[in-house]
Amino acid sequence: MATAGATAASSRFDYADALSKSILFFEGQRSGRLPPSQRMTWRKSSALRDGFDVHRDLVGGYYDAGDNVKFNFPMAFTTTMLSWSVIEFGQLMGPELQHALEAIRWGTDYLLKATRVPDSVVGAVGDPNADHGCWQRPEDMDTPRTSYVVNKQKPGSEVSAEIAAALAASSMVFRHSDRAYAAVLLRRAMQVFEFADKYRGSYNDSIAAGVCPFYCDFNGYMDELIWGASWLYKATKAPNYWNYVKNNINYLESNNIVVRNVNGNPVPSSQGGSISEFGWDAKHAGINILVSQWVMKDPYNSNPFIPKADQFICSILPESPAPKSVSYSRGGLLFKPGGSNLQHATSISFLLLVYGRYMKLANKVVDCGNNVHVTPARLVSFTRGQVDYILGSNPLGMSYMVGFGQKFPQNVHHRGSVLPSVAKHPQHIDCHVGYSYFNGHDPNQNVLTGAIVGGPAEDDTFKDSRFDAPQSEPTTYINAPFVGVLAFFKALHH
Repeated sequence: MATAGATAASSRFDYADALSKSILFFEGQRSGRLPPSQRMTWRKSSALRDGFDVHRDLVGGYYDAGDNVKFNFPMAFTTTMLSWSVIEFGQLMGPELQHALEAIRWGTDYLLKATRVPDSVVGAVGDPNADHGCWQRPEDMDTPRTSYVVNKQKPGSEVSAEIAAALAASSMVFRHSDRAYAAVLLRRAMQVFEFADKYRGSYNDSIAAGVCPFYCDFNGYMDELIWGASWLYKATKAPNYWNYVKNNINYLESNNIVVRNVNGNPVPSSQGGSISEFGWDAKHAGINILVSQWVMKDPYNSNPFIPKADQFICSILPESPAPKSVSYSRGGLLFKPGGSNLQHATSISFLLLVYGRYMKLANKVVDCGNNVHVTPARLVSFTRGQVDYILGSNPLGMSYMVGFGQKFPQNVHHRGSVLPSVAKHPQHIDCHVGYSYFNGHDPNQNVLTGAIVGGPAEDDTFKDSRFDAPQSEPTTYINAPFVGVLAFFKALHH
C-alpha cells in the first residue's frame, strides 16, 4: 500500500485550487442559455428548444459526461451530492461557496422544470443513440431532442425518488440565502416523492429507449425511495419519513442485490453488492451513513444502520480483516468492477469523511475485528491517500483532474472539449465531420478545467486516449462528491 507515502507528499497539493477547479467544471457541462457570469467561456448556449416536443420548457440542466444528453437520474444524484457537500463542508469553502451554490441551482432550476407537471417526471432529454452516433458540439446539435417522461401509467420510481432527494437536500442548502426558493424546493420534493412511492415501477421498463443501456437501473428502485425519504426526514424532521425509512430498510437488505459491471454482466462481490454500494445507481452505503448522523447515540434506532455503516467502513480499509468490497492498485487507488472507476474513489472518500465527522461527535470508533479499531483520524488519513492519488501522487505523477498540476489528461473524451469552440470556428460542424477531430492526434482544443476523468487502469497505467472512454471521460457524478472532500482538505491546511 502506498497510502503512507502519498500522505507524506500531500503538502505539495493546493487543495484550494483543486476545489475551485472541481466546481468550475460544472460550467463546462451546462446545457441551456448561459449567463453573463459564465467563466468557462469557450462554452456557449445550447439546446434552447429542449422540451418543445412535449410542450414544456426543459431548457437548462447538465450534460452528464462527454455527450450531449441530459440523463436526469445521474443529474439528480449529482445535485444531491453537491448539496450534501455544501451541507457538510460548505462553511469550509470560503469564496468558492457561492460558486457551489450556483452549480447546485443550475441543477435544481432544471429539476423543478422536469417535475412541474403533477404526477409526471421527465427522465431524460435527447435521443441517446442518435447522440452517441454523432461527434458534435452541444452548440451545434441537430440530433433529436426527444423528451422521455414517466407518469402514473409508465412509472419511474428511481429517477423520481432521486430527484426528490436532490430537491430535499438542496432545500437545506438554500435555507439561509433564499428562503422562498428553499420552500419551493422542499414542497416539490415532497410531491415528487409521493408520486415515486405511489406509482411504483422502474424507468427501465417505461422509458428504456431514453436511458438504457447508458443509465439502466441495475438494482431496483427501493434504495432510491429510502434515500429520498431519508433526505426528506433530514430536511423536515417529519416522523412519517423516518417511519418510512425504518419500515423499508430491512426489505432493501433482504433483496440479494446482483452487482453488475459496466456491460451489465454480473460480477462476484464478497458483500452481495448491497451495503458497500454507493453511486448514481445504488444508494445503500449512502443511506446508512446519512441516517447514522441521527441514530449514532440512539440504541433503539441504530440497528441496522450503524452496524451496516461500520461493516461498510471495514469492507474498505486495507488493514481490516473483514471481506473487502474494493481492491487496490499497487499505487494505492481503490477499485470496484466496471468502468469510470474514479466515481467510486470520490464517492467512497466522501462517505468516509462524513462518517468520520459523525463518529467524532459521538466519540465512536469502529471495531473491524482482530484488534483493528478505526478512528475518525484514520478515515481522514485513508481518504487523503485517495485524494492525493487523484491529484498526482501516483506512479505516473499525473493529475487526473484536467487543468490541475503540471501533467494532466490532454485527450479527454468530451465533445465540446475536443472540437474547436464556436468563437474559433463559428460555422456549424456536422454530425460526422466532428469525428475527424475525435480521430486526430492533437490534444483537445478547449481545456475542460476541473474535470476528473474515469481514471487509470488497475495496474496504475493510463492511456490518455479519447478512444478509451472508461478512462478518459469525465462525469458530473465523479466531481460532485469530490467538491466536499476537497473543501475538507483545503480547511485542514489553513
